[in-house]
Amino acid sequence: MTRTGPPVGTDHDATRPPAAVEVVTLGESMVTFLPSRPGRLADVPSFERAIGGAESNVACVLAAAGHTAKWVSRVGADGFGDHLVETIGSYGVDTSAVRRDPARPTGIYFRTAGDRATDAHEVAYYRTGSAASAMSPATADLDALDSGRVLHLSGITAALSPTCRSLLTTLTAPRPGRPLISFDVNYREGLWPDRATAGTTLLTLARAADLVFVGEDEAEAAWGITGGPEAIREALPEPRTLVIKNGSRGATLFEAGPSTHHRPRTAGRGRAGGCPPAADGASTGSTSQTPRSAPDRGRTPPGAHPHHSLPEGEDTAARHPQDSLSQPENTTTRHPHDSFPGAGNTTAPHPPPAPRQDTVTFAPALTVDVVAPVGAGDAFAAGFLSATLRDLPARHRLRHGHLMAAAALTAPGDLAAPPSRAHADRLAALDDAAWETLRLGPGWTNAADRAEEEVPTP
Repeated sequence: MTRTGPPVGTDHDATRPPAAVEVVTLGESMVTFLPSRPGRLADVPSFERAIGGAESNVACVLAAAGHTAKWVSRVGADGFGDHLVETIGSYGVDTSAVRRDPARPTGIYFRTAGDRATDAHEVAYYRTGSAASAMSPATADLDALDSGRVLHLSGITAALSPTCRSLLTTLTAPRPGRPLISFDVNYREGLWPDRATAGTTLLTLARAADLVFVGEDEAEAAWGITGGPEAIREALPEPRTLVIKNGSRGATLFEAGPSTHHRPRTAGRGRAGGCPPAADGASTGSTSQTPRSAPDRGRTPPGAHPHHSLPEGEDTAARHPQDSLSQPENTTTRHPHDSFPGAGNTTAPHPPPAPRQDTVTFAPALTVDVVAPVGAGDAFAAGFLSATLRDLPARHRLRHGHLMAAAALTAPGDLAAPPSRAHADRLAALDDAAWETLRLGPGWTNAADRAEEEVPTP
């Protein structure tokens, strides 16, 4: 990795400079071609150009919501690369760390207009050998990647190539200056050489992160875990914050309380027990932590990472009007067992932790009139991170994730204009009964000063 300045210090180094931006994201973005009408790719006569990329989507939504965000990647020295950098930059994202590769092209893909969950949906990727797939520890700019309070990564990047996997392994390992690591598992079976490689890699990366987003369906597909949120938490005991997507029902958040015994901390940009400090003018806020009865995670396994206290995170899955609400919003306390369930053919890289106490919060998904079922997961992560950076309560962080996802689901394409902060705060503060009957459709994000969109369903 390359650095442009001196090595950073330790957590307790008072001379450490504050973070330049709130969130840095790393990953491939591609030019997306959207069909002009429904039908097979073979039958669609024309396409509209857009952009798509999990990590750049998160950066764009955060920037549109008023946060400072930086996107780090590689693109080809071509027109598609120009389009990506210009479009992502137009959202207010810092693209100064994006590198051009004259020998490799920018990735592109085509997709049909149908729901991704149906057999009729088609996606044609042209990303093999792309500029982003050449990212590696040798070419990465560590100063740029460490310049934020949070570094957001996803499993998609790890799937692109062996060098990309090596880069993510390096970034999530204990090291001086490591910011808080947010990791979205984002398992895409078609991108991986085989399930065994995917399962082992994703489990290792998730267990090295501080905040993890994962769906129940992903946990089953990648790791063979079918026991619900509790079983997934047992498989991922290390992250202080774990958000589990429960499909159309909502999301479950597991958050560990403050520890009595901390692992050795090597990340130098953070406050003790909190988020890395923000630069002047950036939003701050210490994390409220829930006490627990046992040491942080027991013994420190080989390769363990320092824990930061940036709280929970979850992805979303909005429910359709016909879906029934399965359970109310609630917060409970759990004492997990010592045992670690098997994860398919994947071998856990660390021994099981000592017993601990988590705070568990569930937030139901919203009822949404879906326009395009794309981009919701990225938007949820952005909404959750946004609320976390603002130090909002657990329930509100989950709800802000759901609201950002609803904005994506009620607009075409991967990116949508988010609601204003005041509008989102007002909806997130609704009581349980009002939240459960809230129904959002196209255009709801424009109703910043109105309440017409809050239509209770019979």
